[in-house]
Amino acid sequence: MAYKTSERSDAATNRRRILSAARRLFDERGVGVVSMHEVGRSAGVGQGTLYRRFRNKGELCAALLEGRVEEFEGEARGRIEGGEESALELLGWFLERLADFNEENGPLLEAIRDSRVGGREVEMRRNPFYGWLRRTVAGLLRKAEAEGETRRDLDVEVLTDIVLAPLDIDLWIYQREEQGLPPRRIVAAILDLVLKGLKATD
Repeated sequence: MAYKTSERSDAATNRRRILSAARRLFDERGVGVVSMHEVGRSAGVGQGTLYRRFRNKGELCAALLEGRVEEFEGEARGRIEGGEESALELLGWFLERLADFNEENGPLLEAIRDSRVGGREVEMRRNPFYGWLRRTVAGLLRKAEAEGETRRDLDVEVLTDIVLAPLDIDLWIYQREEQGLPPRRIVAAILDLVLKGLKATD
């Protein structure tokens, strides 16, 4: 039994060392250019140990994002449950916050995307984070409809993914890096399109 406890402790220590090394190397040189081999070497662990913990760079980046995702979720939960804003106002805030999340974590999100099997977009939408985004937006759309802020004929299941689509990380990176568009300009256009399109007409 003592051996198993020690083994679990060693595993936790190795995980911390790997994540610490990855965070440092990514900050210094960028996510895209740092290899898994470099991370293992910097962490002082063998390649076998590294790949038992993280099968690829995408899994490593997902682990680095865990705390930031939890912070985002907690912030959103507190704001939505506060009940001081209308559902559409909250939806606007949520999309702005998601844009900030993309801007802050773009390279990590891109690495997670690149690691998905066959590069299929659907794989990115099966992860827990997208599931949470989807549930949050759907809930706000239903609340807005119930409170008369939108038309009464919303197809929430379809609209939820459409509302999130403009903030897909691939599109975000393209607009930021290839087109050179500033974040606030992108967000303003998205909010103008989404919120005006959803509002109830007289």
